[in-house]
Amino acid sequence: MSIDKGAEKGVDHRRLGRELELFDTDPLIGAGLPYWLPDGAVVRHALEEYVREAERRAGYRHVYSPVLGKRELYEISGHWAHYQDDMFPPMDVGGEQFVLRPSLCPHHAVMFRSRAHSYRELPLRMAELGGMFRSEMSGVLGGLTRVRAIGLNDAHVFCTLDQVAEEAAAALRLIREAYAAMGIEAARYRLSLAGPGGKYVDAPEKWARATALLREVLDASGLAYEEAEGEAAFYGPKIDVQVADPAGRESTLSTVQIDFHQPEQFDLHYIGADGAKHRPVMVHRSVVGSVERAVAHLVEHHAGAFPAWLAPVQLAVLPVSDAEYEAAAGLAARCAELGLRAEVVGPHHGTLGARIRASRLVPYQLVIGAKEAADGQVAVRLRDGRRLDPMPAAELVERVRGLVAAHATALWDDLA
Repeated sequence: MSIDKGAEKGVDHRRLGRELELFDTDPLIGAGLPYWLPDGAVVRHALEEYVREAERRAGYRHVYSPVLGKRELYEISGHWAHYQDDMFPPMDVGGEQFVLRPSLCPHHAVMFRSRAHSYRELPLRMAELGGMFRSEMSGVLGGLTRVRAIGLNDAHVFCTLDQVAEEAAAALRLIREAYAAMGIEAARYRLSLAGPGGKYVDAPEKWARATALLREVLDASGLAYEEAEGEAAFYGPKIDVQVADPAGRESTLSTVQIDFHQPEQFDLHYIGADGAKHRPVMVHRSVVGSVERAVAHLVEHHAGAFPAWLAPVQLAVLPVSDAEYEAAAGLAARCAELGLRAEVVGPHHGTLGARIRASRLVPYQLVIGAKEAADGQVAVRLRDGRRLDPMPAAELVERVRGLVAAHATALWDDLA
């Protein structure tokens, strides 16, 4: 069945997420704390695996850090002074105060300074997909877009001043590649600058240097962008990649930030070629940002018809009658062995027509009748309405596996 995106302008990820059994909430767990159902967890895992692999190829090394930290950690980083209103209250444990972290960067700064570093190791790229927490007011919470517990795709590059522009540009390239794979587009690029008020670190020289570097990166990229005062992080300016929902409402999905503040606060240094200590620069970057917000945008943009590599079920195997069920189950098992997500939708689910309609969001619908079962073939229906000539089941599986491995958005033509 073809999905008419123009007819889906009113799609709401909260409604569709519940209808498709991707996620839900419960007052007993709490507002802003959604839980992920099996199909939603599949989408999330696929996205996380894509990002981790893209980061690995780009030279990032992955770490884990705790979701708690002592209050002192955030006093040093500046979060306590500039971001406290968005943090949960401290917990007293054994005479010490601990806080649910509002950000991963202080942990990564401490990890960097845990041992000495030479200039030869830089840029050092540290990535993590970890939890962070924001004390959002109940009135602004909604679905996956505004939550209190966030799975953040985050990374920090510790580098020399000469390396900053290239690292920031490389981060932008990663973001653009990920958007192409997800089948989405940026609504616009925004250079977010400091504004009036006391919520920003008072270091005009550092702000000017970081802003100049980000302008250089954006100008060199050839991307059109707008500047916005008052949208920066408290410690420095940033590039925000904005996306728009079907109603035209914008939100920030991905970011690239340059930070001279935290390396100084945590007294980070590396040993230069001259044998002396030098201060690194931190480049903060997030390819898909909050996993919750990314999935919300994908649900709305694709109206639940995800690219094949993201789809909870990639192949629906439809035996015409019980006589073909064994062949269908064998094909689904073969798909699973090859890393594909296939589901047998047998006659007990209704007529063949009803089962095809129920599987309308599945990228590939494989019909097996008596002739196909005897010949080891499948009749293929694509989600966009196309029907392919019957083909050997093994050939079909290999074609789909190639498209999924390539993170293709096309259902068939790319490998034709």
